[in-house]
Amino acid sequence: MSMNGKGSITLEAGVEQAWDVLLNPEVLAKCIMGCNKLELVEEGKYKADLSVGIAAVKGSYSSTIELADLEKPKRYKLIVKGEGGPGHVEATGVVDLSAVDANTTTLNYEYEAEVGGKVAMIGQRMLGGVAKLIINDFFKKFSKEVKQAVGS
Repeated sequence: MSMNGKGSITLEAGVEQAWDVLLNPEVLAKCIMGCNKLELVEEGKYKADLSVGIAAVKGSYSSTIELADLEKPKRYKLIVKGEGGPGHVEATGVVDLSAVDANTTTLNYEYEAEVGGKVAMIGQRMLGGVAKLIINDFFKKFSKEVKQAVGS
């Protein structure tokens, strides 16, 4: 089963600053729901343990998170592959940053995800809701991290 979505948020930071925060693995680990650790396996590729506690996607996933097609400080692709008891997921997100002014950046994102296993049985609408929840949570935390980075 596949699904996709997109959205945008405004960040209170210059585009270079937003980019640096976005590529910081410690920040990524803090912002990804249920991420217990993120360790670098090779340039731009991380291994993660994710524990998700929502609906039928509940469970632990061993995942890889890869940053690809980097065009500093404008865009990159985030590739997430996760496998666990409830099934597997493969998601690709493209993040685009554009400067509004020196202290404001618009972040646009688009994602596509393929899910399989038991997870796929819960139905597209519910899965879409879970995906939105995880993504919204990520960007809410990320906005906070950007604000802190700029403030310090």
